[in-house]
Amino acid sequence: MMEASEREVYRAAIHGDRDAFEMIIRTQSRPLFAIAYVILQNREEAEDAVQDALVKAWKSRWRVRDPEKFPAWLCMITRHRARDVFRKRRTVPLSEIPETAGAETTDTTALDRQLHSALAELPELHRAAISLRYFEEMDYATIENRLGLTNGSLRGILGRALVSMRKQLRPALASLESL
Repeated sequence: MMEASEREVYRAAIHGDRDAFEMIIRTQSRPLFAIAYVILQNREEAEDAVQDALVKAWKSRWRVRDPEKFPAWLCMITRHRARDVFRKRRTVPLSEIPETAGAETTDTTALDRQLHSALAELPELHRAAISLRYFEEMDYATIENRLGLTNGSLRGILGRALVSMRKQLRPALASLESL
């Protein structure tokens, strides 16, 4: 359940209060970025997707009748925007990616790479749930609200996602234990 004060902020934003919308941007940018990043695996593209999603949300905010649904609606717009970017992405040959493309690409350990590929194998909703729970450290109620899920379905999704990731990471984890 959403706090009354939070509901008021969403209601004000829906009715065109820019300060309220700014407050939402400040509190939601990180989780929205996490969702976009899970899809795109690229910091700049994820930031751009979130910016685009927020602009679109401001322009079409009147569509959300229920302030309680605003966070889930924002997540949906962000997921759609990130998917669009992903679909339009041109494949860039590795030789054209600059060496300084960010610490993630240069000093990624083997385990990080395997973690990324295990995440990439998951369905998008599972990836979003995992990243909000374990990377953004959100509680269940917040994630349910963001992704528009019931508690039971979120628990099921997280459970299946973790089983799948454990299976994929087992060889990498076994090689670590033998060190």
